[in-house]
Amino acid sequence: MIETTQTDAQNMQEPPWAARPWAGFDTETTGVNPHADRLVSAAIVHRMGHLSGEGEGRHLTSFSHHTWLADPGVAIPPAAAAIHGITTEYARTHGQPIEVVTDEIAEALAEHFRSGGIVVVFNAGFDIPLLEAEAVRHDVPTLRSRLGTEVGPIIDPLVLDRALDRFRKGKRTLSDLANVYGIELPSDTHQAHVDAELTLKVAEALIAKFPVLAEMTASEVHDFQRTSHARWAEDFEGYLRKQGRTATISRNWF
Repeated sequence: MIETTQTDAQNMQEPPWAARPWAGFDTETTGVNPHADRLVSAAIVHRMGHLSGEGEGRHLTSFSHHTWLADPGVAIPPAAAAIHGITTEYARTHGQPIEVVTDEIAEALAEHFRSGGIVVVFNAGFDIPLLEAEAVRHDVPTLRSRLGTEVGPIIDPLVLDRALDRFRKGKRTLSDLANVYGIELPSDTHQAHVDAELTLKVAEALIAKFPVLAEMTASEVHDFQRTSHARWAEDFEGYLRKQGRTATISRNWF
């Protein structure tokens, strides 16, 4: 059950999140540590149409892509390049300076939030902290400082799927969720614009399967995800420790 804490007055003032402008956000990086690894490429994908159809037949009409390629200023490990296809040499030759890219991405996201939009990010606990760490590293304003408040509202299909279908077995990568929700998987995943668009489609599929989501405000969903992530982290940490593995899973979503 989804529990919310917003008052009726707040609900009257804020429209359901599904009716607000959507933008998908994704990054490709040098590694898997959001605080130490570096941004290589990124994309913001805007939904250019409203939800149409009903239930499983709902779909997005079109997308608008904005992509960035950065020279991260460090070598891109071969293992990372094998995933997203961007080598150190290619990034140095064709990428913009990392500080320019970071500044442009942060401002584009801030503008979307200021205009009343929501940002859809698969595993926001990685991409958002990574962007903020790059901003600090290169002395450009963080997304949080541009907004003057916490970053959001964020919709994270990974957190929602874990919370709403918590006992389903199997992995929960973006590709896995696309398969679960019957979305055709592109052949060129692990490109930022492709994954950002796929994330938007998964978010739509979640609404089709769990219609209660469509009636919630962005604030309600954002708070639900924060609570759900903390609950998942506690449960997963307990599971790992029962397996004899020392583990500490952060209760903070991002």
